[in-house]
This record gives sequence, C-alpha cells and structure tokens, in this order.
Amino acid sequence: MTSLPPRYRGYVAALIAVYAVLWIALAIHPYDRHDWLLENVLVLLFGLGMLAAHRHFVFSRISYTLIFVFMCLHAVGSHYTYAEVPYEAAWQSLTGHSFNALLGWERNNFDRVVHFSYGLLLAYPLREIFLRVADARGFWGYFLPLDFTLSTSALYELIEWAAAEFFGGELGAAYLGSQGDVWDAQKDMGCAGTGALIAMLITAALNLWLQRDFAREWIDSLRVKDARPYGEDEIVRLIGQRRRAETAQR
Repeated sequence: MTSLPPRYRGYVAALIAVYAVLWIALAIHPYDRHDWLLENVLVLLFGLGMLAAHRHFVFSRISYTLIFVFMCLHAVGSHYTYAEVPYEAAWQSLTGHSFNALLGWERNNFDRVVHFSYGLLLAYPLREIFLRVADARGFWGYFLPLDFTLSTSALYELIEWAAAEFFGGELGAAYLGSQGDVWDAQKDMGCAGTGALIAMLITAALNLWLQRDFAREWIDSLRVKDARPYGEDEIVRLIGQRRRAETAQR
C-alpha cells in the first residue's frame, strides 16, 4: 500500500481545491439542471474511484495535471450543456471576429474538442496504469492506451444513446448533443482516438530520444513468449491438472 509522497500532496491538494471551486461555481444555475445531473454521474463515479485507489496507485504530477485539465473542460461543458457552450460569443466579444469562421466550423464544436481532449489528456495517465499494473512494455505500452480510449469512447456513445432513448424529449437531446449530425457518434470517437494517437506519438518520440533500449524493448514486446497453443490444449491441460490435484487430496 502506498500514498501520496509529501512533495505531491501540496500540488494535488491545490489541483483539487481549484477544481472544487470551479465545479461549485459551475454547479450554480446550470443551463439545464437535469442534463447537468446526468453529465456529473460519471464524474462522481470517477472521483470515488480515484479516492478509493489513491492509497494503492499514485499517478505522476503530469498525469494529475492532465486529468485536472480534462475535468475542468467537462465541468464547463456540463454547466452549459455541450451544444450550448458560448465560446463563439466569448471570442467575438474579445476579438470582434468569429472563432467558428476562423476554423471553418459550422456548429458548436466544444463537444468535439472535449472528446479530442479525452484522448489527448487521458491517454498518458492510462499508459501509467498499463505500465505499472499490467506490466505492458514496448509496443503494448502505447497501443493499449489508444485501444482503451477507443473502446471506452464507443461505450460512452452507447451510454449516451441509451440515456437519450430512456429519457427522451429535450433532456435526451441535450445529453446526446448531436446537433442534428447523424455521424456525431463516429466523429466523437474519431476525435478521441486522434487525441490518444497524438499523445502516444509524442510519448514515443520522447522515449525514443531518452531511452537507449527503446528499439530493443519494442522488439522484445512483440516476440512470442510461449510457443504452446492455448485453446483446447490449455483446457485439456487444466482439466488434467485439476484431476491430479483432486487425486492427491484423497
């Protein structure tokens, strides 16, 4: 069992304090209270999971910072509902120009930015988990965070669809946030996957520069560790092992 090292405690406490102030401020008079509640169910579960795991798994300060930035973006999105975040009006008031026109956007793309940020910001913390819990090495240390990002993005789109079907009406539409785009789910998953890919490419490039054994680790990670086929052969082996254990106990 471990806990936050002393040099981490002040930094993580500061991140939690800033996020708590932002979250409380944005919890006051959200655009749609029911949608805000739905959006924060996963936040509550995530927070409880982080709290339960912190004595067993400590992230790096880089990962805590990335998680903090993503959670702040989500807090803003849940306050306004993702389709109504007024970044366009804010940009126009500051510059007198259209942010959407600058980038060629024809819709409110704050949701797409957050889906992209999900991959870009959380792939590295996921990599820490795969490296330190699953002992992933080489190729797998970069592929698995990308794979996890894509699979959980697909799962989230299914949750959105189920919630929209269950609640229906304006609440379902607000939570879904598709803004009339029939390919919204696929584009959201693509954004998340692209963000994770960029994060892992940056991480790989940094490690290639810093690690002398980078290439050897990749090659070793792709080598076959056990030449025996599993499947039915493994079932037969396990049955025999079980029978021998039972016979020995008699």
